[in-house]
Amino acid sequence: MEKGHYSKSRILVLLAGIAVAVFLMATHGMAQSSSGFMYGKIYTATNTYEGQIRWGNEEAFWTDFFNASKKSSGSYKKLVSVDKKEESSWLDFDWDILSIWENQATVHQFSCQFGDIKELEIINKNNARIQFKNGLQMEVNGEGYNDIGTKVQVLDKELGWTSINWDKIQKVEFSSIPKGSSHLAMSPLYGTVETNRKEKFTGYIQWDHDERVSTDKLDAESDDGKISVPFSEVISIEKRSSGSDVVFKSGRQLYLTGTNDVDLDNKGVIVLQPGKGMVDIPWSAFKKVSFAAAASSGPAYESFTTPKQLSGTVLLYDAKEVSGKMIFDLDETLDVETLEGKDNDIEYTIPFRNIKSIKPKNSDYSIIELKNGETLLLGDGRDVSAQNDGIIIMVKGKKEPTHLRWKNIEQIIFD
Repeated sequence: MEKGHYSKSRILVLLAGIAVAVFLMATHGMAQSSSGFMYGKIYTATNTYEGQIRWGNEEAFWTDFFNASKKSSGSYKKLVSVDKKEESSWLDFDWDILSIWENQATVHQFSCQFGDIKELEIINKNNARIQFKNGLQMEVNGEGYNDIGTKVQVLDKELGWTSINWDKIQKVEFSSIPKGSSHLAMSPLYGTVETNRKEKFTGYIQWDHDERVSTDKLDAESDDGKISVPFSEVISIEKRSSGSDVVFKSGRQLYLTGTNDVDLDNKGVIVLQPGKGMVDIPWSAFKKVSFAAAASSGPAYESFTTPKQLSGTVLLYDAKEVSGKMIFDLDETLDVETLEGKDNDIEYTIPFRNIKSIKPKNSDYSIIELKNGETLLLGDGRDVSAQNDGIIIMVKGKKEPTHLRWKNIEQIIFD
């Protein structure tokens, strides 16, 4: 009996040791994964702040999207004419004659991931100048978007979390997190979202378009009163009636109501999937989210490659092929810009660098083939329907750009 007891004790000690080792490895892994957090320097007229960055109360990672609108077609004159010897024909092109820029009611949305931005210079309360990693610049406007005009939070190494008003900021310089930086006491929200149509999306989660990290709070009301609990304590949230069933790490389950974190006022659940893009699931399509530990905080700043001008081959219905550098929908020219489309109520935002080809299926939908092998049927948007104004393409050896209308395009294959 003594011998058996000793053996059991040794086994228990061994198991405890393994558990501690696994914990330490996991902790070390998260410490090493902080490269996915947004980082940089914020300059004001009198001070410089450096550290982890949170854009407003929302974006926190390089994979998160910066949204604004393009000020004018003049931005494209600059973007497509970096190499004046090679692209001289673009300089003489009259962008303002294009219908998409003639229509003053059309908002020319600009979206890219924060990891693609080198510097953001504040012009005034509604306008900013983006500089990409290759030195290209574009002026954008924030009307209708909350990424311009917002407060920017920075985890300054001396002052801690500091919130800086937009009108005090001169510029923001983004960079990789330096080696040896202190451990960030938070982790990204990560898990799998299920929809009413039995679709499943796994990736980094932005709850109610706001909450992004484990320290953010879920606010709601139970039968006994109000609660406010960190998302780090939440295992799952499942929609039911006018509220949600929430399961906590302790095993406790509560039916919660009363706030947009758990009821129909929820703005939706965003899932960010590296190599694919952003999926925005409205509350009407949402069924359940199951949270899990992320293997890392996401792609590092240096993993976002230098932006390139869109180029490829367009197959036309008359059996012709046209190849060269292009502007998609007379509106997007860089591979860091995005294509938007919907699958029923679920909205996709996909960087062009992740797209292999686009094949118009009819006047309402297009088949999008991603470089990761996935295929999507997307509609309800000008990028993927007959609303698309076509492609301007610069064919090598020709003096003038060529305009290809959407109705004549069979397939677009990107380089």
